[in-house]
Amino acid sequence: MDEREARFTRLYETYYRNVFGYVVLRVAPQAAEDVTGEVFAIAWRKIDEVPERALPWLLGVAKNLARRSHGAAGHQRGLVDRLAGLTTDADRHAWDAADHVVARDQALAALRALSPKEVEAVTLTAWYGLEPAEAAKVAGCSRTAFTVRLHRGRRRLARALDASPDPATEAPAPRSRVIQEKP
Repeated sequence: MDEREARFTRLYETYYRNVFGYVVLRVAPQAAEDVTGEVFAIAWRKIDEVPERALPWLLGVAKNLARRSHGAAGHQRGLVDRLAGLTTDADRHAWDAADHVVARDQALAALRALSPKEVEAVTLTAWYGLEPAEAAKVAGCSRTAFTVRLHRGRRRLARALDASPDPATEAPAPRSRVIQEKP
């Protein structure tokens, strides 16, 4: 195997799951594997142009392909709704399922308080671990604009999470008692 093939293999093995996860949130589920395959086909053709830190570049390609090739399907459901639809078997069978569902619902409700651009900024940095400069390239905006989106998104997310009731600290609702009087 030559160096180009070895580099592509490392890219694919290292980043396939990240790219697929990014794509599946933006296109119809049945199209996600095709779009992800297209991303890596482009990476193979342009292997010499792929930067050393490849994830931001790959996500930028994925975003462009999702928008161009599958734009209508990608806009049918927003990013937050797609996140809400992701549930693993572990989620379904967790012992603390009720707490998990409440926490998940609170997080999704908080994300719904953000604009789509703010959600994208928060997920690119928090979920994918990109630096603001890298994430700005993926988002297709300047670093300054991205930083503003990220700051606003984090601030609004924190406010929304603070406003969410915490089931662990809420007092239980009072029970009504039926008192029977003796005749």
